[in-house]
Amino acid sequence: MELSTIKDAFDRVAKKQRVSFSKTQEAIDQIVREFEQALVKMSSVYDPSLPIDQKAILTELNNKLNEIGPLNQLEGSQKELNVALSKYAKLLDKSFNPDISKAYRTVDFDTHTVNQIIACHFYRLGHFDLGDCFIYEAKEPEIANLKSPFLEMYKILEAMSSRNLEPALNWASSNHAILIQNGSSLELKLHRLQFVEILKSGSRSDALKYARTYLAPFAPLHLAEIQKLMACLLWAGRLDSSPYSELLSPIHWEKLSEEVTEQFCSLIGQSRESPLSVAISAGVQGLPTLLKLASVMAAKKQDWQAMKQLPVPVDLGKEFQFHSIFVCPVSRDQGSDENPPMLMPCGHVLCKQSIVKLSKSSTRTFKCPYCPLEATVAQCRQLHF
Repeated sequence: MELSTIKDAFDRVAKKQRVSFSKTQEAIDQIVREFEQALVKMSSVYDPSLPIDQKAILTELNNKLNEIGPLNQLEGSQKELNVALSKYAKLLDKSFNPDISKAYRTVDFDTHTVNQIIACHFYRLGHFDLGDCFIYEAKEPEIANLKSPFLEMYKILEAMSSRNLEPALNWASSNHAILIQNGSSLELKLHRLQFVEILKSGSRSDALKYARTYLAPFAPLHLAEIQKLMACLLWAGRLDSSPYSELLSPIHWEKLSEEVTEQFCSLIGQSRESPLSVAISAGVQGLPTLLKLASVMAAKKQDWQAMKQLPVPVDLGKEFQFHSIFVCPVSRDQGSDENPPMLMPCGHVLCKQSIVKLSKSSTRTFKCPYCPLEATVAQCRQLHF
């Protein structure tokens, strides 16, 4: 069941609750007004000029409350709310399996590797004290060497948050060759931002000197960018009212901080995102499918612990696709080194095992299952992704 169904049910419950609350509040306000009017009338009993019977006031109040009938007013809306809540609870029980351990498969994990992933996760998030505590309790002191690179990264990011680019520029300069090799223009972007900061102060001569020293070396490959920055010299001190005012946008600092993080992690051999976060996010998305699969196989008295490959696809979305994969349209098997994808002369692709089964021999021609053309195994070529 899709989450949209659960959201619709929740919205219906929320709407019923708002209606019930509104009617309840209206009834309470009406009752309070009647009591206040009765109190005003009763307070005038002590005025000799206005002889009023207290008992008559209370009788009148009782009659008015009976006319209002607060319980009758609230009964309908409260009943509708209770019904909606009951249905919503049943829908949640049906949609979510509280025992997620059913999706667990017995896997032999390398404890040291798992501890390393967890510690690295804490360090890359900047939780250095927590990472140190974890390493101490896990009795894995050698993992502490993961800490120092991320300490340097966070010093750079903290400086950038204070509009100080010097640590980032020093790091980029010391890794100039690697950044160029990776096709990154990070160093130029850092110098561009520093150039703009100098212009903001209104010092045209300092900005020009900085450009000649640090921007000129990038001119052969980024001439248009450098020319644009040179035009900004005409607007020193008033860049905010120039045609280049977008260079002052804070978004450039945010994007550059993200790029520094990405390039820094790349240079120390780490992924941009924490592997632990990615694994948990993927697990959350795939959990409903896995729970359903475990339930179906348990009903058929089949043990899915022994399966090497899941019999159903688990679609996790493009954000979790880190490399190309191929699934044979005939056998539904995922391509592997033993069963690679093969390109037929007609342009269609099948896995090797499917082609062998269709041909029944290495020399016999077979018909493509998707077009009328025929081919032999020898005519098929292995594809590499």
